[in-house]
Amino acid sequence: MNVISTHIGQPVSRIDGVAKVTGQAKYAAEPHPPGMLYGVVVNSPIARGRIETIHDAEARQIPGVIEIMTHLNRPHAALFEKSYMDGLGVPGAPYRPLHDGEIHFNGQPVAVVFAETFEAAREAAMLVRVDYERWPHNANFEVALHQKYMPSKTRSNYVPPKPRGDAAAAYALSAVKTEGRYHLAPEHHNPMEMHATTVIVEDDGTFTVWDKTQGPQAVQAYLASALSLSKDQVRVRNPYVGGAFGSGLRAVYNVFLATLAAKMLKRAVRVTLTRPQMFTHAFRPEAVMDIALGASRDGTLQSMIVKGVTDTSRFEHNMENIVIWGLINYRCPNATADYKVAPRDTYTSSDMRAPGAATGVNLLEMAIDEMAYACGMDPLAFRLHNYSDIDAMHDMPLTSKALREAMVQGAQHFGWHDRTMAPGSMRDGRERIGWGMATGIWDAMFSPTSARARLGRDGWLHIATAASDIGTGTYTILAQTAAEAFGMPLDRIDIELGDSTLPECPTEGGSWTAASAGAAVWLACNSLRARLFTALAGIGNAPPWVKQGDMTLSGGALHGVNGNDADCLSLTDALSLLGLDRLEAEETAKPGLRGKISQMRKARFTHSAVFCEVRVDHDLGTIRVTRLVNAVAAGRIMNPKTAASQIRGAMVMATGMALHEESLMDERVGRFMNHNFAEYHIPAHADIPDMDVLFVNEHDDEVSPLGVKGIGEIGMCGTAAAIANAIFHATGRRYRNLPIMPGA
Repeated sequence: MNVISTHIGQPVSRIDGVAKVTGQAKYAAEPHPPGMLYGVVVNSPIARGRIETIHDAEARQIPGVIEIMTHLNRPHAALFEKSYMDGLGVPGAPYRPLHDGEIHFNGQPVAVVFAETFEAAREAAMLVRVDYERWPHNANFEVALHQKYMPSKTRSNYVPPKPRGDAAAAYALSAVKTEGRYHLAPEHHNPMEMHATTVIVEDDGTFTVWDKTQGPQAVQAYLASALSLSKDQVRVRNPYVGGAFGSGLRAVYNVFLATLAAKMLKRAVRVTLTRPQMFTHAFRPEAVMDIALGASRDGTLQSMIVKGVTDTSRFEHNMENIVIWGLINYRCPNATADYKVAPRDTYTSSDMRAPGAATGVNLLEMAIDEMAYACGMDPLAFRLHNYSDIDAMHDMPLTSKALREAMVQGAQHFGWHDRTMAPGSMRDGRERIGWGMATGIWDAMFSPTSARARLGRDGWLHIATAASDIGTGTYTILAQTAAEAFGMPLDRIDIELGDSTLPECPTEGGSWTAASAGAAVWLACNSLRARLFTALAGIGNAPPWVKQGDMTLSGGALHGVNGNDADCLSLTDALSLLGLDRLEAEETAKPGLRGKISQMRKARFTHSAVFCEVRVDHDLGTIRVTRLVNAVAAGRIMNPKTAASQIRGAMVMATGMALHEESLMDERVGRFMNHNFAEYHIPAHADIPDMDVLFVNEHDDEVSPLGVKGIGEIGMCGTAAAIANAIFHATGRRYRNLPIMPGA
């Protein structure tokens, strides 16, 4: 009963590519139900205070305006804060849109205008005037640092790492010491598709909600709880998502406002955020890390002291694990870490691609490079010298770690052996050439996930799970998994994703979808195959080789194991023999060894080694990234083509982190002021060189049932540091603030 197929591991092009480039793929703002109203949000221009009066009479005179919804006239919604908790479970008091007249952050929705046309709604929204009682606020991160705190255990989802040894004493005795404060500017998610919601009121009074989200079932649960509805009354769909990077992990206020309005007006409603409004919700928190490293003269780390602070809102305690990564990745007998959050009068900071690690790994790897030079060692040699084969922070074995191989292979591919040690020693005319490197680490996570496999009389295999594809290639790798497990050609497999009514799947994020949903599809297909074989063996009119169970599945047909060409039965004929129109199976994949909870506690991580070349103009100080090589150890690679695309995309974002992206705060009003692509700089084509991605062979049968580790985030971890370290090698000047600007 073996499956004869070789689909997993092949560089298959995206099966959803044609739908996307031809416009057949529908996104959240594209359904056009009859009678739909357009909603435009009116945002608060102040950071803290209370609404005194809303003047909307003039706006209501605009032809086509149907309603202006505010906290004064909205329909009933849940009263208590716990009803607004979402899937992320950020501690604190979640924001409740239009709950009352209190203002918590600049950009907070204070009204939504609904009209027959978008143009009428936009014009009316510009005429809504609001009088505010203004309260003192603080949006300055440096000021917030003086108010940093650790939430109480009852209001925190953070577990501080246990120190090992005596880091302070070891640092005092170290022969070589480095210390400094490293800073990361806040960054905003800027996916191609802006957040939008289209709500359709069905004939039975239920709501179909098309939303730009990474988790349709999480949004369904949120809306049901916040609007006092049953889950059966809300169906959330997101079959296609135009990028998210973490901005869709939480329910954004547009989905609440649109659904609340549809409930109020009993009409279809659409609310789409503008690009400036994309800067009024989730963003990567601003961060500082104070890092002190001590080593012996031979370059052996003796002490690591890491203290980190990230910003959060005053009403929630968003926490990111920024301080643990170096303590995990490097062998050092004495290490300690401390982490706190600093409150500002802004919206709550939130997850952005590789949350915690993108900040903590990059800043730590910049400090590691400093220490390597302080010890007079090549940065690669220093990292190999302090390599840890275990999770050093928790003293735990690892399911696998091929970081050493990644460093060696990446260095060989890059040509690292030709690098000269002295900063500024490599030049080409007026340009100084710098070569830098860094390592990366990210969690290899796995979450319980369900999937359904259904074989139809049409001979197609239908796969369904509530997973989201945010552009990562989930449609494709799940089709490859199903093809491998069931012996079905790819062009006869239909994948259904992004619907809250489908088998349960966690919100897409954390790089767990390939491992988790892939395992669920594998189990469902194997279960379906077993049911088919069992059913066929039990009927009297089946061919003898079928009744005896001497068969296998390949090419979308049943074949006898004896190799006789005549022993072949199509799947359509097989279902006809059974008298069935379809046969299906649903399974749930769980963490642990081959789908079972492992009794041995082991840490699970993805690793990488990044090498970078920059060229810095001697006179102008302009920086060009001219080469990037990323060697990744991520277990079994389901599709090297889409996987490499994910790594490259993350490296582009990391280049933005290193050289471009910075959300600038106008502290007087508490608003991020560069809220458009003219002023919020992201890398353009001219900023990005050819990027080589290497996948290091890494077998791991414990990390997940298929041996898969996620790759969506690991490309962010270490790339910005490699760029910063290359700039030091080119110029001899250390930069501890990201992004690095010419003349800084």
